[in-house]
Amino acid sequence: MTGAHSAAHTAADAAAEERFRGLFEAHYEPVLRFAARRVGPEAAGDVAAETFLVAWRRLAKVPEAAGEALPWLYAVARRVLANQRRGDQRGERLTARIGSAAPPPVGPDHAGDVVGVLHLRQALGTLSARDRETLLLVGWDGLDVADAATVVGCGRRAFAVRLHRARRRLERALEGTYADEGAPRTAVALKGRQA
Repeated sequence: MTGAHSAAHTAADAAAEERFRGLFEAHYEPVLRFAARRVGPEAAGDVAAETFLVAWRRLAKVPEAAGEALPWLYAVARRVLANQRRGDQRGERLTARIGSAAPPPVGPDHAGDVVGVLHLRQALGTLSARDRETLLLVGWDGLDVADAATVVGCGRRAFAVRLHRARRRLERALEGTYADEGAPRTAVALKGRQA
């Protein structure tokens, strides 16, 4: 390697490291929370680490425009989670085949004392995985329709329709969970941003 080529390579490496450092500092916590809501706090760190490893390896693919990097990272985290689920399923099948299958451990529910959260969780549990993901991306991850559509890999209009239908199904499910108490059937936590 010539001296000029080596210096240019070193400058490019430094710029890439600086960009990655900024990406990590700006988005690690949201990615960690995204993962924790799906797999719990114990496994969330591994998902976030794998997500940022992919981001480092594919740094040229990470959008540079403001507001586009986080949805890209969420999409990567979603794929990491899907890969883990597939691996877990293969492991469970193997365990079942050798006759020592054990139920997965259940972590504590820190929101168990909040009746509204219990009703919301119960209602969410009656929805399909697709509806749950749609609602969680907007309501809990705080993404707008365009960014959430990027995460799941569909168009903005298709996601908006998906979100509208998921909200209607959630409202119907909440009507069922609140029927005995006469409580209001709101899903304010999952209304999210439309733009």
